[in-house]
Amino acid sequence: MEVFQWLNNQLLRMDWLSASVRWLMEALGIDVGTRLGGSLHFFVYDVIKIFILLGVLIFAISYVQSHFPPERTRAIVGRFRGLPANTLAALLGTVTPFCSCSSIPLFIGFVGAGLPLGVTFSFLISSPLVDLASVILLASIFNWPIAIAYVAVGVVLAVVGGTLIERAGLQRHIEPFVLDNPIADVPQAELTRAERLAYAREQVVDVFGRVWAYVLVGVAIGALIHNWIPQQVIAALLGSDKLWAVPLATVVGIPMYADIFGTLPIAEALVARGVGLGTVLAFMMAVTALSVPSIILLRQVVRPPLLAVFVGIVTLGIMAIGYLFNAFAYLLV
Repeated sequence: MEVFQWLNNQLLRMDWLSASVRWLMEALGIDVGTRLGGSLHFFVYDVIKIFILLGVLIFAISYVQSHFPPERTRAIVGRFRGLPANTLAALLGTVTPFCSCSSIPLFIGFVGAGLPLGVTFSFLISSPLVDLASVILLASIFNWPIAIAYVAVGVVLAVVGGTLIERAGLQRHIEPFVLDNPIADVPQAELTRAERLAYAREQVVDVFGRVWAYVLVGVAIGALIHNWIPQQVIAALLGSDKLWAVPLATVVGIPMYADIFGTLPIAEALVARGVGLGTVLAFMMAVTALSVPSIILLRQVVRPPLLAVFVGIVTLGIMAIGYLFNAFAYLLV
């Protein structure tokens, strides 16, 4: 256990990097004990740590993802029906990490291929909400029990949400052009190892191009919260004893559009300042699963009644998860 903890601290938390940044700043005459010095240390350390982990993780996960292109994912899920299909779709969403906006074309493809509506929504909820890179980054900031619990509740939300949407009988609220354009079943060529490695490298470049700004902004906000906003102010607004904290965090997160990698430093700072773990996770889930751009895109393929049911189910599910984590977070620390 001690060896595992040491590896976790050095490989994921990168304690060596934190110590190196502290030493370098002190060598430059910067006192990390001051607000400004502490903010600079937080910013430099978190940015470097996140970029290192992102590069390694996205490369490895993209190599695995190359085995699950959209066509193969549809074929796998299409073999099942009912709850097993919803569960499989949610699990596949965790290894085929697409942001909430890029998941919409997959939604069209899944529906066009004849997959049940609930199964499609299970994938749509899970894909941006839970991916392996964000889970490992979550473990680097908090710990593995919290990261694993986050995956579990995310998958459960996707399965339950998809099941409820299926049983609501809202198929008629899909825009006709989606149903009138079935996807042809085109055989996919098997990639060579060199092609998979090239794909993984391209994904690293693509992901960095999409998220670097969010990471910088997120870490900057985290440094501001961590060192400049009084803990009493944060606790008064979002303390774990405040019943409105979870709904407020969820509502605040929905209008935002940011990658989960940009929200993680904010989550780290909020928890350090006394905000409940469930409140922070509710904020993260709302940002990734219910961003306004993704809702706007989804409205192009589904009608308002179905869109409202989707947003309502996911919002209520996120809030329930937030309250659950706030109540039992002590078991995960």
